Amino acid sequence: MTGAPSYVRRGTAAGRRDSAPKGGRESGIYAALDLGTNNCRLMIATFSNSQFKIVEAFSRIVRLGEGLAHSGRLHDRAMERAMKALKICAEKIEKRGAAQVRAVATQACRIARNGRDFIARVERETGLKLTIISPEEEAHLSVMGCASLLDGRDLDPIARAALVMDVGGGSTELSWVELAQGGAGEGDGSQLDAQQRTLRMSRHMPRPRHWISLPVGVVNLAERFPEPETGDPEAWFETMVDDVTQRLGNFSAADGLRPHFAAGEAYIVGTSGAITSLAGMHLGLDRYDRSQVDGLWMEHRHCRTVIDKLLQLGRSGRELEPCIGRDRADLVLAGAAILEAVQRQWPCTRLRVADRGLREGLLLSMARKKTRRRRRGRSKGPA
Repeated sequence: MTGAPSYVRRGTAAGRRDSAPKGGRESGIYAALDLGTNNCRLMIATFSNSQFKIVEAFSRIVRLGEGLAHSGRLHDRAMERAMKALKICAEKIEKRGAAQVRAVATQACRIARNGRDFIARVERETGLKLTIISPEEEAHLSVMGCASLLDGRDLDPIARAALVMDVGGGSTELSWVELAQGGAGEGDGSQLDAQQRTLRMSRHMPRPRHWISLPVGVVNLAERFPEPETGDPEAWFETMVDDVTQRLGNFSAADGLRPHFAAGEAYIVGTSGAITSLAGMHLGLDRYDRSQVDGLWMEHRHCRTVIDKLLQLGRSGRELEPCIGRDRADLVLAGAAILEAVQRQWPCTRLRVADRGLREGLLLSMARKKTRRRRRGRSKGPA
């Protein structure tokens, strides 16, 4: 299910009319909101001269999909956590005067029996009009958001293909991209501060050649395979890897790109809180630093080294890790298991870490629509 960009609805009285926030549509301020199964994320940016400048970003773990796999419904506590975060997002959007707003919900709201009821409640209480997007659109937007990381011209050997994996709380979207002439993206993935870096518009956004959505993410995988208090942690981890491998094993549509992986001419782009946490630990950061993580190159052996350390630490030890903390201590290894399964099914040495994805894709999609409208207006000429 897809829809046009939605706008924050302002006012307090029942029956209030939809309107753009203060600043009007010419303010050049865009807001992208992603309500996932585990996280609620917002990014606000200005757009001028064909580039974005991030002015504010917000992210909070809400675990909207907690218990969803067992009950088929969003639980009251989970909805309350999400609602608190969404109210903060609505306030930030209105304060910034965003003229273009697109707010989307993904897997949890897609599959929950009360998902649409919750979407309606969000609009009543916050004015945010959430659109439930399809897995296909989610995959496409994630690829679009990672476009500047899809360039293999400077690699040795030159990359001819990339696999973008967006690991969410309730699903994982995998997108295979063929890199024409060694690069499909623009830029070098410069590691700049979130509030300063810019997103340059690409005229030819990469599109997935093949894609699949697996109904497994860090929340539902961790719930189905709770960490044992005793026993072999490696065996528990391998059980999760096997589960994901079986789900992915029957997908053969992208097999035409396997020669690139076999020849070392491909790499994985991983966008996920779990993957960025692995990167932060690999770097030995005392505090998570997006500017050092986004765009980082890792090798499969680096990932395994961090995974082995996480298994040895146990949950209490992982809670003390600055790049993990209490909120992700029980989820990070589920995300690592999904990554490990994908790396085994599509063997390649190189992994590029992305602290970007769906939100950036939403921003770029709105800007591209605006650019196309301007071009059509110029082509018509004076009346």
